[in-house]
Amino acid sequence: MRGERRISQSRAVLLAQALLFVCSGLLGGTAWAAVQYTTQFPLDECTFSASGRNLHFSIRPGDRLVLEGLDGGDLVHLQITVLNQTRQITFITEEGESLTVTARVVEEREWINDELIEVSRNYYARCTETNDIYYFGEDVDIFENGGVSHAGAWLAGQDEARPGLIMPGTFLLGSRHFQERAPGVALDRAEHVKMGLTVKTPAGTFKGCVEVLETTPLEPGATSIKRYCPEIGLVVDNKVKLVDFDVAGADGQD
Repeated sequence: MRGERRISQSRAVLLAQALLFVCSGLLGGTAWAAVQYTTQFPLDECTFSASGRNLHFSIRPGDRLVLEGLDGGDLVHLQITVLNQTRQITFITEEGESLTVTARVVEEREWINDELIEVSRNYYARCTETNDIYYFGEDVDIFENGGVSHAGAWLAGQDEARPGLIMPGTFLLGSRHFQERAPGVALDRAEHVKMGLTVKTPAGTFKGCVEVLETTPLEPGATSIKRYCPEIGLVVDNKVKLVDFDVAGADGQD
């Protein structure tokens, strides 16, 4: 997932973390307990589907989002497409049960100044009972220095990696959860920080949107901000905003 590569430093967050560290020492660990992230999910209770969507995230084949913007003087272009492809992924749950899930492939392509720099194939499936959408891994191609790197690639069931939660069916303000659980490789986590937002983008103005703060213990102090809007999905990813979309049943509101 792109979050780890494009997380930006936030002095305010760094200060807040420093204060939290002090408070945790003063309160005997009570403050630290308040910032824990959910790592275990009831996967064995789900009937998984490789299609559909919840309010803020789609794995419906054919849905497409295009975001663009300037980041540090560079023009960033991001295209997210739900492909008509699936992949079977087998892993062991925390309860010791072996599960095989058919996951949807969602492709992300990123250009900087018209040069393709990354292609990732992300694997998601939806729990039909809760509408939670889980993340089962990604294959990554990063084009740099004339070669190809696969940094950040992971897959549930391999090297102790397990599924994370990319977007719950119900957005709860203040909730925190891991999106990726691949030790030492990919540990993105999300905190739900805002609701009820009106977001203006080149593709339209959307209401009732939410904001997610992403962090990773692999890069302490770094942050990424994403905003999602009902029936659309991702409309803001740090410096880039939605410029075009093709999502069944969704229309921008100007």
